[in-house]
Amino acid sequence: MAGKRKRKNGAEQRRGIHPRNRYSDNPPDFGLLASLYPSFEPYVFYSRDGRPKIDWTDFNATRELTRVLLLHDHGLEWWIPDGQLCPTVPNRSNYIHWIEDLLASDVIPANRADGDVNKGFDIGTGANCIYPLLGASILGWKFVCSDITDVAIEWANRNVKSNPHISGLIEIRRVSTEDKMYNVEELRNTQKFSSECSADSSNAKDQNDGPSASSVLESHSSETKSYNGPPVLLGVVKDGENFDFCMCNPPFFETMQEAGLNPKTSCGGTPEEMVCSGGEHAFIARIIEDSVKLKDTFRWYTSMVGRKLNLNILVSELWKVGATVVKTTEFVQGRTSRWGLAWSFLPASRKIIPSHKIEENNLSFMLEGLQRQHSAFHVLQSVESYIAKSGASCKLDAAAFKVDITASKDQIDTILKTETTDSRSEAASYHHELNISNSSNDYPSQPDALRFRILVFQLNPGTLLVRGTSLERESCTAGLFSLIFQHLEEVLINKFCRGRGSADARPSSKPGR
Repeated sequence: MAGKRKRKNGAEQRRGIHPRNRYSDNPPDFGLLASLYPSFEPYVFYSRDGRPKIDWTDFNATRELTRVLLLHDHGLEWWIPDGQLCPTVPNRSNYIHWIEDLLASDVIPANRADGDVNKGFDIGTGANCIYPLLGASILGWKFVCSDITDVAIEWANRNVKSNPHISGLIEIRRVSTEDKMYNVEELRNTQKFSSECSADSSNAKDQNDGPSASSVLESHSSETKSYNGPPVLLGVVKDGENFDFCMCNPPFFETMQEAGLNPKTSCGGTPEEMVCSGGEHAFIARIIEDSVKLKDTFRWYTSMVGRKLNLNILVSELWKVGATVVKTTEFVQGRTSRWGLAWSFLPASRKIIPSHKIEENNLSFMLEGLQRQHSAFHVLQSVESYIAKSGASCKLDAAAFKVDITASKDQIDTILKTETTDSRSEAASYHHELNISNSSNDYPSQPDALRFRILVFQLNPGTLLVRGTSLERESCTAGLFSLIFQHLEEVLINKFCRGRGSADARPSSKPGR
């Protein structure tokens, strides 16, 4: 039984890693790293079954692991002093790749802040400066990074300057704490409310159309504390600056005692990194308040969230303050789950998205004219129910609004034979593709199973974006995935789109193979 549980946990961990994360199929090999880096070798020990491990409660071990992973896999020189927050590379890479997905999507049209290069803002980069280092080295992004402490600013600069091949892409910006309202010592005071927040709320209502974030959040103020720390975005972003995105690993806790409740890990972290009055909800609420005022200064606003309860509350608050798009995802590493929250105030794209916009194995279509009772979750449930009828395996994740599907050849055949307007031609195309692949040496044989993911996003009331991603690496599966996705589009349009038949709902042009 124990062995079965271990295998199940391993599968869950792999499913939680972004498919483009370099550790998705190849998790860090501690034994190999110990043989290549003598400084890491003392921290590696072996279990009874011969598997290399490290002690996750040893800060020195986790710090050295991060150092060698950044050097070995990303060519980055890196270090932090004792006590500073030590990031895990696979988990932080998930966040980077998720933002890459957001920027590549058609939901919010691209408007490059800095020519053809994506430019991000890292709120509270810390001494580790992990997100800018990964984003610049993996994707060539530019960053402005903010922080408040001398140690964080010094070591973030050191880590940037230690990597001259990307140092020109990263700017470290100190946040002013001279104003009494933003005294750093107030980060340690978890009992005090900030009277200035009420003033900010009334000012925001006067200066902005629609309800301000502060006024929307006041319903929670009696239960949770307001953030009263240094500036987050307002007062840090300069006039005339524009960014493609911001990102943040917020202080998750209200006290250091709360932060130290997990005895199974030791990732360090100072009070300035880990704690603020009101915890993560208050901090992210401040980002929301700032975003309401900054609006289209950023294409996407994003943050990490540590508690699912807070995620649900924050999503509701974002719709109330007028966000045009809100997206969430889940990041998993081992037994730890974190969530990603993203939103925008830019108008969602109203143009017709091609029925099968093919970017390798990424496809999408829109459902428009939905009745009020049909939410993104209802559509996702319908996808699961429809696919499951073929016998295919479906794993629905309601929090991330996605369903992961594994279908065999016979199950794919069953899906495509289900009657719709174009089902006969789709099935014929499917068998034609099989015949081509089996009779030509230019095409590899078809896989025994096809794995893909369907996600549903709400753009605005009555409009949803359905996105599909093939989880297979072989290019030969793209055609089969496209056929299934085309079939699924027609099924969902027929079921959910009010007053629209499949013929006139389908875009007039289909992409070529």
